[in-house]
Amino acid sequence: MAHPVDVHVGKRIRQRRWMIGITQQQLADAVGIKFQQIQKYETGMNRVSASRLWDIARTLDVGIEFFYEGLTSDSGADRADFMGNKEAMELVRAYYAIPEAQRKRLFDLARVLSQAA
Repeated sequence: MAHPVDVHVGKRIRQRRWMIGITQQQLADAVGIKFQQIQKYETGMNRVSASRLWDIARTLDVGIEFFYEGLTSDSGADRADFMGNKEAMELVRAYYAIPEAQRKRLFDLARVLSQAA
């Protein structure tokens, strides 16, 4: 059975890869491994070594800490990880595709609507 931390790190790799729009093959090529290994990392089936995580972080343009965000000390991984939801991922991706000035206005609108709900 996969360790909850390995599963969490794998989910974060998949989320970031998806957010910047690269395929498993592109990530694998960039870090010098087969795409099947990326699949195993993303499911938590295989544990990512420190040096490989370093290479993945550089390729995905994030710090190492990104992969550990959301972990809790009591359960290993945050079970309420909304970014595991495909709809939420699509919403975030679309949000960041909007130019900054309009994105701020959309954010303000969302905040007002959430307070009215």
